[in-house]
Amino acid sequence: MPYTSIKVSGESRPRLDDGFERIRREFKLPEEFPRGVIDEAEWVAEVPRLPEIDRTDLPLITVDPPGSMDLDQAMHLETRSGGYRVWYAIADVGAFVRPDGAIDREARSRGETVYLPDGRIPLHPPVLSEGAASLLPGVTRPAVLWCVDLDADGRTVGADVTRALVRSRERLDYDYVQTAVDTGTADGTVRLLAEIGRLRLALERDRGGVSLPTPEREVVPDGDGYRVVVRVPLEAEEWNAQISLLTGMAAASMMLDAEIGLLRVLPPAPADEVAQVRRMAAALDVPWPADASYGEVVHGLDPKVPGHAAFLQESAVLLRGADYVAFNGEPPAEAAHAAVAAPYAHVTAPLRRLADRYATEICLAIAAGEPVPEEIQRVMVEVPEAMRASGRRAGAAERACVDLVEAFVLRERVGQTFDAVVIDVDGERPGGRVQVDDPPVVARCDGEKLPLGETVRVRLTRADPATREVRFTLA
Repeated sequence: MPYTSIKVSGESRPRLDDGFERIRREFKLPEEFPRGVIDEAEWVAEVPRLPEIDRTDLPLITVDPPGSMDLDQAMHLETRSGGYRVWYAIADVGAFVRPDGAIDREARSRGETVYLPDGRIPLHPPVLSEGAASLLPGVTRPAVLWCVDLDADGRTVGADVTRALVRSRERLDYDYVQTAVDTGTADGTVRLLAEIGRLRLALERDRGGVSLPTPEREVVPDGDGYRVVVRVPLEAEEWNAQISLLTGMAAASMMLDAEIGLLRVLPPAPADEVAQVRRMAAALDVPWPADASYGEVVHGLDPKVPGHAAFLQESAVLLRGADYVAFNGEPPAEAAHAAVAAPYAHVTAPLRRLADRYATEICLAIAAGEPVPEEIQRVMVEVPEAMRASGRRAGAAERACVDLVEAFVLRERVGQTFDAVVIDVDGERPGGRVQVDDPPVVARCDGEKLPLGETVRVRLTRADPATREVRFTLA
């Protein structure tokens, strides 16, 4: 839930909208879809390739942020003898997108959907991503249907995937799911989502996986204005993420066995970096037993505690360097994702990420005992670079939007002092970064020997919306 925010009134919105437009140009974000892409999307929306299997009997639900229209996933969870069964329907973008067609070529140039305060820049035309391909409730849709069996401890014991027609029954949001579980009123899939999610989180910790409980900062519309919201993800979001993770792990296992695929990888952190982070934990009074993994350490941390916030920020260095790897033949030597602590693939968000469609088509062929289509084999080697470029661009643009709003809100408060926590210090020069509690801002701070993890008093020295720079100094 949001625990603090910056609100920008409606009369300031035109100036911020101009700033968001400059960010779009600066980072060369795609503009409107070309006419040929729109024409093809409108046509295929009416004539998708429909599967023969009908599983509209499954009472699927979706769980997404309020107002979402690009619904990639729907689930139905049930118990079975000795464990659980996860039915996970994923939007079948391949039923609409023809290889090397206009939509496909445009998607390869975009890479992923970019979310900005004044609107998203979608990977696919909205007639598909928010319409014909989206798993909206009450309508029949082509889907890629995963069936994953788990034992009583939540471990995967079998997985299969095929194309099928599905119909989502209900669209829920995270707040609803969390409230239902907390009040004991959850039943069916919602109750099992919490049950399976907790089992999977325990398994993640056991195998050394990492889910960082770091707050998220984002700009969201607020009436006729905007807010910068700092929020810690709900447990319901973590449970939901575990369903996607177990599916991605099943997909990776399938592709590794077949010696062809597209993986999301993250190499283990170098030993010297781990040692440095261990020393930092000791300095910040963050317990790290000798036999505990990094994932076990961060699991119990509270980002509202100053020392914990600093450790989470500084230790994130151990999780940098995620990439995509395509292979056809012998699997890569480094096939695992260190944060997942297992091989992993992106297959659950094809409306919003290019890689997912290609990895999904590979899995469908493998599960059917058929060769991976030639056009998929030919293009999949280009996908990692497309995803790298789009990821850099999207991340930079989203951060720039937050920086813009923070600078705009603080522009008339230069010279004032604030309480802040030092969350990062530079190793080779004075200064670092601080996290101000009110308003919720993270920015550069000048000063000698900033005390990492401690609360300090800082003075605002610069807040320039034109450069999106906010800067403090020790008071």
